[in-house]
Amino acid sequence: MKFGAKTKLFAALGAFIIITPLFALLIKVPWRNFFYQLDSLTPIKLSLWTSVVAAGLALLFGVPLAWIFAKSSSRTIAFIRPLVLTPMVLPPTVTGIALLALMGKRGLFGKYIYEVTGWSMPFTSAAVVLTGVFVGLPFIVLICESNFRQLPKEIEDAAIVDRASSGELFRDIALPQSISAISTAGTLAWARAIGEFGATLMFAGSLPGSTQTWTMLIYQRLEISPDSAYAFAALMLIVSVTVVAFLRKPLRNSFR
Repeated sequence: MKFGAKTKLFAALGAFIIITPLFALLIKVPWRNFFYQLDSLTPIKLSLWTSVVAAGLALLFGVPLAWIFAKSSSRTIAFIRPLVLTPMVLPPTVTGIALLALMGKRGLFGKYIYEVTGWSMPFTSAAVVLTGVFVGLPFIVLICESNFRQLPKEIEDAAIVDRASSGELFRDIALPQSISAISTAGTLAWARAIGEFGATLMFAGSLPGSTQTWTMLIYQRLEISPDSAYAFAALMLIVSVTVVAFLRKPLRNSFR
């Protein structure tokens, strides 16, 4: 297919806007002492395990929710669906405030937990996990619901004829047929959770060794040690590019 000159120009400008900042970042990285600058791996370890747990929980809750969204036509579901997807476009500060309103010492649920146990979720690693679930679960729902809607109708009809229950249809037909989409959604939720900054900062804080995540470390190092900040940022860029490269084809298939 041949493209017009204007189409090529605007396409080139679009690619330029995205790619040049990434190259600029890589140019600023002190490659000669790259590994020396990565002097604190605790925030990376924290980000890795909290994001994995968050993605797992998002899958646990999000896949059944996506199935219900795909197969239900009730008005209640039509009302709930946009609310569940809202975190995808919600500003991080609003997300942080919402989580504080729910789980803070004076929050909707948090006050009762604090009164009974004396424990408060904000500024703990549990808060980092909950934030990851909150921002990652909508991606699970969006991708899996789209995939569930594409399942061959004849297979579902055959299962219904064989008197399969809705639970059996979900467990024995939908899940095996959607493994690729589910794994793609889980990976995307994990990537979203590991890169979260603003909401995590408001809800969990940035306590070294406890709640200071990879992104928070980059932000703080930029003021005191720019070379270190660029090194940690480049490492995250490498991870991000790898995730995108891995998800490119599965994502395209999920929304075809």
